[in-house]
Amino acid sequence: MSGVAPQHLRKRRFHNLGVHVTRGRWREEPPVALQRHVPGAPVTMAPWLPTKEKFGVAVWNFPRTKEHHLPLQIGEMVHILQASEGWYCGYSLRNRAARGIFPASLIRLKGTVVEQRGVQDSVVPSEMPTVQEITTTLREWGTIWKQLYVAGQTERYGQVKRMMQELLEQRSQLLSGTLPKDQLLRLRKEVTGTMDYGNKILALDLVVRDEEENILDPDRSSVISLFQAHRRAAQTLTQRIQEETSSQQRAAGHGTHGCTSPSHNLYLCVRNFVCHIGEEAQLFMALYDPGQQRIISENYVICWASTGVPQDIELLNNLKVVFTDLGSADLKRERLFLVCQIIRVGRMDLRDSHSRKLSTGLRRPFGISVMDITDITKGTCDSDEDKQHFIPVHLVAADGDFLHNMIRKAVEGKDINHKGQGLWVSLKMLWGDLSQVRKDHPHLVDRCTAVARKLGYPEVIMPGDVRNDIYLTLVQGEFDKGNKKTPKNVEVTVCVCDEAGNVVQNVIHAGAGDSPSSHYRSVVYYQQRHQRWMETLKIAVPIEDVHRTHLRFTFRHRSSSDSKDRSERIFSMAFVRLMRPDGTTLRDGEHDLVLYKGDSKKLEDASVYLSLPSERNLSESKLLSGSSFRVSGATPALAVSSRDSFQISTLVCSTKLTQNVNLLGLLKWRSKPSLLCGNLQKLMNVDGGEVIKFLQDTLDALFSIMMEHSDTDVYDTLVFDALVFIVRLVADRKFQHFNTVLEAYIRQHFSATLAYKKLLSVLTQAVEQAGRGEPCESLPGTFKALEYIFKFILRSRSLFAQLYEGKEVAEFQHSLQRFFLALNQLMASPLEGPTLLSQGAALKYLPSILDDVFGIFDSSTLGAILRDFVGKLLPQRLLKQKLQSLSDIATSRAFQSHECRELVLQAALPILQELIQAGEEEDACIQLLSSILEVLCQAQKSAEGLRARHKDRGDVELAQVKKHIQMVLEQLLHTVNRRVIVLERENPLRSNYVACMATILSQMDKEHYSTYIQAFPSRPELMDFLMETFILFKDLIGKTVYPGDWVVMNMVQNREFLRAINQFATTLTEMFLSNGDFELQLWNNYFHLAVAFLTQDSLQLENFSPAKRNSILAKYGDMRATIGASIRDMWYSLGQRKIEFIPGMVGPILEMTLVPELELRKSTIPIFFDMMLCEHRLTGTFSRFEDELLRRLDSEVEGGRGDEQYMQLFKSILLSCCQSHPELAKPGEDFVRLVSELLERLLDYRAVMNDENKTYSMSCTVNLLNFYKEIDRQAMYIRYLYKLKDLHISYENYTEGAYTLLLHAWLLTWSEESNAAPVPGPHGLQLHTQRQLKEALYNQIIQYFDQGKMWEEAIHICKELAEQYESHVFDYEMLSDILQREAKFYEKILKVLRPSPDYFAVGYYGQGFPTFLRNKVFIYRGKEYERREDFEMQLLSPFPNAEKLKSTSPPGQDITHSPGQYIQCFTVQPAEEAKVRLKGRSIPEQITNFYKANHVQRFSYSRPFKRGPNDPDNEFANMWIERTTFRTAYPLPGILRWFVVTSTETIIISPLENAIETMMKTNEKITSEINRHQNDSSLPINPLSMLLNGIVDPAVMGGFSKYEKAFFQELYMQEHPEDAGKIEKLKDLIAWQIPLLAEGIRIHGQKVTEDLRPFHERMEQCFEQLRAKVESQYGVREMMFFEDRRSGRPRSIAWVPDWDQLNHTGARQVGSAGGPLSSPSGFSPTSPVLCPSTFPLCQVHLSPVPMGVMEETPHVQPRGSPGLCCHLSHPFLSPKPPLLSFAVVGADAWVSAAAPSDAPAGPWHSPAPLSPAAPHLSQSPHSTEAPPTPKPARRPSESEDHRNERRENRASSIFSSRRQDSRQSISELPEPKDEKWRLSCNVSESSLSVDRKQPPLSQTAAGAAGSSPSPTGFGGRVKSASKLPPLPRKFSPAVYETFLEQSDAAAPGKASPSPTADGNRSLKSPPLPPPKSKRLSQL
Repeated sequence: MSGVAPQHLRKRRFHNLGVHVTRGRWREEPPVALQRHVPGAPVTMAPWLPTKEKFGVAVWNFPRTKEHHLPLQIGEMVHILQASEGWYCGYSLRNRAARGIFPASLIRLKGTVVEQRGVQDSVVPSEMPTVQEITTTLREWGTIWKQLYVAGQTERYGQVKRMMQELLEQRSQLLSGTLPKDQLLRLRKEVTGTMDYGNKILALDLVVRDEEENILDPDRSSVISLFQAHRRAAQTLTQRIQEETSSQQRAAGHGTHGCTSPSHNLYLCVRNFVCHIGEEAQLFMALYDPGQQRIISENYVICWASTGVPQDIELLNNLKVVFTDLGSADLKRERLFLVCQIIRVGRMDLRDSHSRKLSTGLRRPFGISVMDITDITKGTCDSDEDKQHFIPVHLVAADGDFLHNMIRKAVEGKDINHKGQGLWVSLKMLWGDLSQVRKDHPHLVDRCTAVARKLGYPEVIMPGDVRNDIYLTLVQGEFDKGNKKTPKNVEVTVCVCDEAGNVVQNVIHAGAGDSPSSHYRSVVYYQQRHQRWMETLKIAVPIEDVHRTHLRFTFRHRSSSDSKDRSERIFSMAFVRLMRPDGTTLRDGEHDLVLYKGDSKKLEDASVYLSLPSERNLSESKLLSGSSFRVSGATPALAVSSRDSFQISTLVCSTKLTQNVNLLGLLKWRSKPSLLCGNLQKLMNVDGGEVIKFLQDTLDALFSIMMEHSDTDVYDTLVFDALVFIVRLVADRKFQHFNTVLEAYIRQHFSATLAYKKLLSVLTQAVEQAGRGEPCESLPGTFKALEYIFKFILRSRSLFAQLYEGKEVAEFQHSLQRFFLALNQLMASPLEGPTLLSQGAALKYLPSILDDVFGIFDSSTLGAILRDFVGKLLPQRLLKQKLQSLSDIATSRAFQSHECRELVLQAALPILQELIQAGEEEDACIQLLSSILEVLCQAQKSAEGLRARHKDRGDVELAQVKKHIQMVLEQLLHTVNRRVIVLERENPLRSNYVACMATILSQMDKEHYSTYIQAFPSRPELMDFLMETFILFKDLIGKTVYPGDWVVMNMVQNREFLRAINQFATTLTEMFLSNGDFELQLWNNYFHLAVAFLTQDSLQLENFSPAKRNSILAKYGDMRATIGASIRDMWYSLGQRKIEFIPGMVGPILEMTLVPELELRKSTIPIFFDMMLCEHRLTGTFSRFEDELLRRLDSEVEGGRGDEQYMQLFKSILLSCCQSHPELAKPGEDFVRLVSELLERLLDYRAVMNDENKTYSMSCTVNLLNFYKEIDRQAMYIRYLYKLKDLHISYENYTEGAYTLLLHAWLLTWSEESNAAPVPGPHGLQLHTQRQLKEALYNQIIQYFDQGKMWEEAIHICKELAEQYESHVFDYEMLSDILQREAKFYEKILKVLRPSPDYFAVGYYGQGFPTFLRNKVFIYRGKEYERREDFEMQLLSPFPNAEKLKSTSPPGQDITHSPGQYIQCFTVQPAEEAKVRLKGRSIPEQITNFYKANHVQRFSYSRPFKRGPNDPDNEFANMWIERTTFRTAYPLPGILRWFVVTSTETIIISPLENAIETMMKTNEKITSEINRHQNDSSLPINPLSMLLNGIVDPAVMGGFSKYEKAFFQELYMQEHPEDAGKIEKLKDLIAWQIPLLAEGIRIHGQKVTEDLRPFHERMEQCFEQLRAKVESQYGVREMMFFEDRRSGRPRSIAWVPDWDQLNHTGARQVGSAGGPLSSPSGFSPTSPVLCPSTFPLCQVHLSPVPMGVMEETPHVQPRGSPGLCCHLSHPFLSPKPPLLSFAVVGADAWVSAAAPSDAPAGPWHSPAPLSPAAPHLSQSPHSTEAPPTPKPARRPSESEDHRNERRENRASSIFSSRRQDSRQSISELPEPKDEKWRLSCNVSESSLSVDRKQPPLSQTAAGAAGSSPSPTGFGGRVKSASKLPPLPRKFSPAVYETFLEQSDAAAPGKASPSPTADGNRSLKSPPLPPPKSKRLSQL
């Protein structure tokens, strides 16, 4: 709505406001009226004046652009206070505290009414309450509607939208003011129904209403009536919801009207009739029951002209009828149809041409139409007057098709080809009698609407419904053809004749909508012997003419020829009288009439045929044996023929004519007085309907009999019984509406002045007889009619008093007292059987006469009678009936009198007390108690109102009411309270009892409380009552018995509970506070009750909508402030007793102070200081208080309580209090700081606890457990550990969950000590000792590590468990299990794919983030295969308003200090140092990759940038790298998937260093890909193809040729002499890439498919060119391969780049000739390498060799001996490469090759002589002594601090070291146990330190052992690039030349390595593993 300006704003410019609208936007100019608000403005403005307009609604958004503006939104309501020149000043009803000004043009004024409520005026809209409620409801629904849309609840969203649109439309109708009263009332009911239903499905508050749909005011209603109204409303809504969700929904309105109304109606409107007839037609429409195969209603007749329109043109579009009098039985019919019989009026045959010779006016059958209306009548489908239904026409096909038979076939038939012929109708069900229908639907049913009644009486006969209708149906007939050749075309003519034979005019009705006629002519069926018409018509003869009229039927043959037709005469006649000789009307049913034939004139002569029989009977059938006969006494011209027959059916619906002889005899009793007794007795057998029809006549007859026989009592009992019979008939549901008729008769027609004497006498005698034990079977029935019997008695007495001026009053009272005494005597009888039934009937029906007899007796007398009436009954006799009778008495007018009420209460209250205590007849008890309380409440309000007008009278009345309240209070309050305590919560009676209790409390004042408290006989009993009450109130407050949406009921109950609590608090301070009387438990219960009351949900106003909050404040106020002040006062009144409530009351007081109400907090937080002071003075500390507060604060804040305001108030108030007490200043300040820190963390935790993204919940959880660890709260620490674990597991963060559980496990020891802190989880209760718990935790941790693929960590836990099982508990079964699991983990490490996770750096910048995120950077550990895009989307989801920064540079202060939210995210790489034991070893990448991506604490991000002149041809020349290294607080992974960055470091990498890094990574990638394919031959070849082709044939980037152009030029070397070493390193890397590519291409050639063979050949060509170029420029490098010691392990290439030695700060010095040995790349020349799988393990030892003995060739040790093995040739060149032996002396080195024994002779395979200076390397070929084993060099010791730090980092522990013992980390490979293997490793390990200086020559030579490495990390052979290769950087030229000469001159034939004793060539068995005990001890 805000996007388009209103029309009046777009067309006008508001100069006076200074506001312009330009393209839908506001442009403001300061209005003149506002200049006085602007500083410096002249004060020449119009003043602000109060305005008459008080209330308005904003119709356009008004933004706040100035300080004094009041921002408004569309629809916002404002209260206007002042006005000035087009501006208003006021406030919004949403926020009454904020006031401002706003343009008057944006406000639509509404009428208001100002009500005075206290000091301030209350502005209330003047609209009708329903409109106001709709407005409020729409506002509330609108907010929820939007929330439903956001939540995606589309179905409920659409439902609410439809209801809101419906309410908007109905609101417009209400505001229009054009609706009539009946429609307005109906519309209000629909509106309230919609609102209540919507509130229910939206879980809003239930609104209770009165009978007029107005909201019930709780101040004007009693609590019990309010409760009952809530229950009724809830039941109504529940029923409606069930109907809405039912599969068969009732039609709209049917549920409300159809169930309550006894009469139903079907409205029919014929929209159109399309049928090609060509003649006039008659349409007879009626309702048809196919089950009974009969019409059940009158016909609705439409006369249709041949032109296709109604004959009466005024009826066009107005063909309406109402089928009325339908009852519930009619709606329950299995099927119901609407049928239409179409009869054309014209020629005999339509095929005949029009001619004057043809007869016309014949009624001929044409067709029928049928429609099933069962669904409409039953309400299973909607019935709408605007919806049209099409009914096709079934045409008559043959002459023998009778219309009735066609209907019967059509209802079961299928669709027909109607060719568009049929009727269009609209149908709608209406409810109520006809007058109600006309009142409710005047637009449908008006004076022109026809009314078709049901054939028969309705279910309920309405008073005043005078009918005298006789329905006649022409059933069938059979006629002989006589002298004709074909059967006759018979037409039946019906007329009504009098005794003289004259036709009675206009008494025949063919149907509704047709004018009456004197004759009716039937349909003519062509040439049918058997005719079946089934035509129904109504005979309406005046009642006075019925006895002398009869029906006459004449039969005539109709010819198609007009001339013949005119000559046809009547050939037969039949008749029947409407009244029988005995005075009764014609019986209902079929009648077989006698057909007479004779002269046509004689047949129409009544004097001739009236004396003849009209119907056939058995005697006549025997008599009529011939074709005709003479009837005795008849004229000779009339005869009867047995060949012809005719049947009719009649149905009499008359309220004046009877078919019962007995009733007629009673009505005419004077004609035969001798039969009077019999007729009175026979009346009991007459059908009730007949008696009701003649109700007044029957009553007149009865009382006339009584009056005319006043001197005798012969007929008194019979007349009394007849009167009882009639009254009981009226009480029947079928005739229930005749109650008004009976009452009207008593008031207006009854005139028997002496009847009261006889009636009272007979009644008293009957009761006295029953009291004496005599038979009294009829007495229960008499009591049933007691109400109307007494009405007759009292009316008769009144008429007598009027006639005789009040005589015999005493006698009448005496007679009444005699009756009541007899009744009380009857109630005292202990007899069973009929007496018991009579007593029950008396209890039930006696209250019905109290209103009538109330004026006859005085209140005291009547009260005494009623007290005795109830009291005389035996105690346990008819309890339920007794209670029901008392309830009825309580609702009578007699109970309104205080004298009568007091006496009745004396009888009723003890009964109630006894039964409630026993729990018997509780429903009846509650009903009686509710009735009593309702009467007392109304009497109290009435007395208070009377006192306002007449103080003295009002005081007297009020005192009497208070007395009765005191009676109820004293006897029932404690009883009801105890019953509520006893009942279970689910018992539905509990809410009733609570409502009664609240009602009693609402009527109590201070005097009542005081009197009640003093009435307790002893203090213990009073204390028990208070204790029970406190416990009960607390229970009811915590778990209310009412549904949550019963807000009004809950608030009223709270109001009464608050009054009671405050009254009982006074009792506590007065009676239970002194030292001798102090009751700790009682006071404790009070405090807990008061706090529970204050903190209950129904009083937390801040959780409600503004409208609801304002409503509660206006009606009830803020009850929290009242009870809070009471709690505070009660606390301070305790004095020295306060210490007894510490720490027990710390939690409740904390709950109270956390309530978000400012004044309440300010007044109650000082209680904490009082507690601190109290405990400190007694003990010197307040530790108990502190512990309890910290413990409870955690749970309270987590539960949703507390906020920033509370934290600040708590801090400021307690600090100020502590500063005023020096002894608490320092400890108090520490305590406040501690609580503030905890609150801050708890609030952060709560803020993100319920977020869908649990990332930040985990962070806050870690902050909390850190805090609890610091303050040594182990229980809370463990609690949050498990919360963190559960969060991790829910997100499948199994690794982090395992690390989290480890923190708990490290707190435990392997001991039998019991667990100190409670353990959450399912096994917490079963694990009692720390050993049991730690073992269970370890098993769970192992499972989580397994699920998180952290098998290295799981292995460590397995080792620790194995040590316990083996060495401590000796559980070998568990040991076996854990070792098997450990073995599986080792297997998984090598065989299961484990992708390395990505790491992301995330920065949260801006003040809009929470404190734990604000302006901080975190490193996140991604999940497997998680893309950065998905990670960012998940990252941004909790912050929809956050902006993503595109730059990776740290933002400036404009971002970090801004109020917004900015998120920066980019990928980082792990930058952790390689593990020492992994350096220089050929280890499977499955192992090494794990350590590259785990236990990492440093991460780097490289950002390229250009510096210096730009070279467009070579971008690498000036490509610099800015590398930022982030260090996290803890290594990853850990207990979180992310950690905060604690430090950053940025370095700049030069283009040359960048090139070196790039080449090293490329070589690494090639090596990794080669090893992967060697290990798994099934891998796809595509990645390898792309990698190799991108290097050997670089089409885009140009390969390393770009490096050559950039860095290998003379100009660069001259400008950067310090980079000489780095340039050499880059050249070496380029050279080493060639053998790697060669191996990769070899593998590619083996696996390439034929389709890709050309691609491979092209790649080989490119590679050969590349190799030739590189080898010529940088020398030849040959790769060596390494073999695992185990068989079956594929060979692998060792490529071990030394990242640590890559110095980015400057060039590294290069060793010179003759100087110390220099390794520019930092790699040791002694790195051990593994050999190919074709060779067993062999090693070459390097030792110092003097310069003078180089002529001797060193001896190569046999296979299996310690040392290193190097192959000099690539697999491409030699299948069995020679072994390389290598010695270093100072800066010189030599290399010699020894061929295997089976190698062919050649220059490479000549063995070299042994160096005499190295005797320990090997013996001579003839020597049998084994060479001495060299001692392994000592490993450089690692400082303990460094080891601890490494363990700390790897464990990701944030509280303690990861291991509590000095166990070896799983992240480090175990040190070899075999000394030979150790020998091969120690030298390389000792030379890996980055900053370690070069050792002296002697040390270097002594410790050197290994093969020839490349300066860049390869172990292999360096060959010359040409005949004289370039000097290697690692050796001096002299040594290198000597090496080449001696190699070429070596003589063949030297001995090869000698075999061992077992025949193998020095192949030794692998060393045995150490003993298990040793292995475990070394853990």
